[in-house]
Amino acid sequence: MRHSFTIATSSFLVVALFLVATGCGTNEESEELKALKDVQITEYEGKDLSSIGAFRENSIKGPQQVDIENYVLKVTGLVVDPAEYIYDDILDDYEHYEKVVTLDCVEGWSATILWEGMLIRELIEESAPLDSANTIIFHAYDGYTTSFPIEYIMENDILMAYKMNGVTMPPERGYPFQLVAESKWGYKWIKWITEIELSDDVDYEGYWERRGYSNSGDLDERSF
Repeated sequence: MRHSFTIATSSFLVVALFLVATGCGTNEESEELKALKDVQITEYEGKDLSSIGAFRENSIKGPQQVDIENYVLKVTGLVVDPAEYIYDDILDDYEHYEKVVTLDCVEGWSATILWEGMLIRELIEESAPLDSANTIIFHAYDGYTTSFPIEYIMENDILMAYKMNGVTMPPERGYPFQLVAESKWGYKWIKWITEIELSDDVDYEGYWERRGYSNSGDLDERSF
């Protein structure tokens, strides 16, 4: 099931990506389903969307090529039930949501995208965080990390996205999953997520935070 938001909430959007070709005339001819190339949405409810290609490459080790057949997302740390999920588990077992959110980079550029994914809090709730957990640390395939107070994730509609503008997220953008860390600077929007760790370390600092960037990453504050 998919739900939609525009910053708060918006209507559901369906994008047709398939063509049904029906044979006729002989018994040998049959109905055939042909998949078409994904085409990204450029406008949503009257709002112009940025192109997926509008992002600058600024990851710490370059775009990562995740082998989805061996991919596992872990929920670890201060939880009652640590869990591991394969890609299809997450897509099949959790409700999908859409939301238009702008990513603002400290380099001075921004991109407004229609993101589709699942709510992080619903994934975490399945593992039942312990009362001592106050911080959520995200780990990426390339070793990148960043963290948030648990309230930010559990009290807001924060997405872990797998689609952008109606198409599956490309590797350079974070496939299989990128965090849509709305109201935060772009360095908090971790890509290629492999682990969600529940912690009691309120002072934990991620990759850029250890290098002087704000730990909160709030857009209404200086990033450095």
